[in-house]
Amino acid sequence: MSIVKITPPRLRTMEQEAKRTATWLELFYDLAFVVAVATLSGRLLDDLSGFPAYFGYFALIWWLWASHTYYADRYDTDDLVYRLLAAAQMVAVVVIAASLSGDTESTTAFALGYALSRWVLVIMYSRAYRHVAETRDLVKGYLIGFGLGAVIWTVSALVPEEARFAFWAIALIVDLATPWVMRRAQAKVPLDVSHLPERFGLFTILVLGESIAAVVAGVAHQSWSFAGVITATFGIGVATAMWWMYFDNATGTVVRREPHIRRTWRPTAWIYTHLLLAASLAAVGVALELAVIDADGAPMPPRDRWLFVGSAAVGLAAMALIQYSSSAPGNRQSHTLIALNRLLGIPFLVLVGLAGSLSAPWVTFGVLGILVAQVIGDARLGTGPDPESGVFG
Repeated sequence: MSIVKITPPRLRTMEQEAKRTATWLELFYDLAFVVAVATLSGRLLDDLSGFPAYFGYFALIWWLWASHTYYADRYDTDDLVYRLLAAAQMVAVVVIAASLSGDTESTTAFALGYALSRWVLVIMYSRAYRHVAETRDLVKGYLIGFGLGAVIWTVSALVPEEARFAFWAIALIVDLATPWVMRRAQAKVPLDVSHLPERFGLFTILVLGESIAAVVAGVAHQSWSFAGVITATFGIGVATAMWWMYFDNATGTVVRREPHIRRTWRPTAWIYTHLLLAASLAAVGVALELAVIDADGAPMPPRDRWLFVGSAAVGLAAMALIQYSSSAPGNRQSHTLIALNRLLGIPFLVLVGLAGSLSAPWVTFGVLGILVAQVIGDARLGTGPDPESGVFG
């Protein structure tokens, strides 16, 4: 076994690679976020009234993952220093996950864990600034913006708890504004059209995995009742249909912002709509567990039912926008038709939500039927993976 060498960062996205894929380190790194998402899902399962807090925490965790992914997409050389820094970020994510657990919940620990992760990212970009001269204008802006955000996160751990959330909101705004301010410099340093979409697809798989785990937990709670098993089977179908719709229509070329195009909303919409998609898919997983638990013949409780259909509806809306933003002059009609197909399913989900007399198995079956109709609609439209994107095909 050879020792991993120290290799300075270099700009990976301008290299001539046939198809760049995720590294083993990136897949290992994602495991920390599996724990974080599972912890958040558990919080929502225990208290559905905490949905606003669930989404807020989910957005913070997603941004942590996404901002690291952007760095890795451009500069990852998988050397010794990068591996150690990625491991430090994993430690920070584990602290964040533990801070959200009911037994050890602590906003102070969350702030410290998040601050640590942001400082590690600043160190990563400092290496890129030193070694990659052609992107120093971009990285300088990142160092200023992300560095300021890291300072705010650090200070937030020291202020009274009632003021802490305001600091978090300010820090997130600074972080999100930084790429927008640097958008022209970003256009000169394009993202990878195979690697980055694959990473977003892997995060989508990650949250879909929570649906499978939730179904298992629900069956265990029901002690293998017939209604519970039937509902669980329908639940697996729901997760499968969601997977089918997303990955059979995945395309990655949209992430590359062309420098000669002065304004385009498509890359930004494609990237950030994945937050809504991921959060909704994780919430669907929670709803599936509740559906299996509720599978006793009585009408499904309204909050559980609306979490289910509402999350599925948001997921369809997110897929519609992702699909539409992926369109280009050569394929605009087909992408528009897919997006319209997604939107067409939302009113039917609302109808299921309005049917207050339905039991959990029938609600799950109704959602499954609508999603299967979406898949069939895609097949009739003749859709499939984009052969030019090099992604998922």
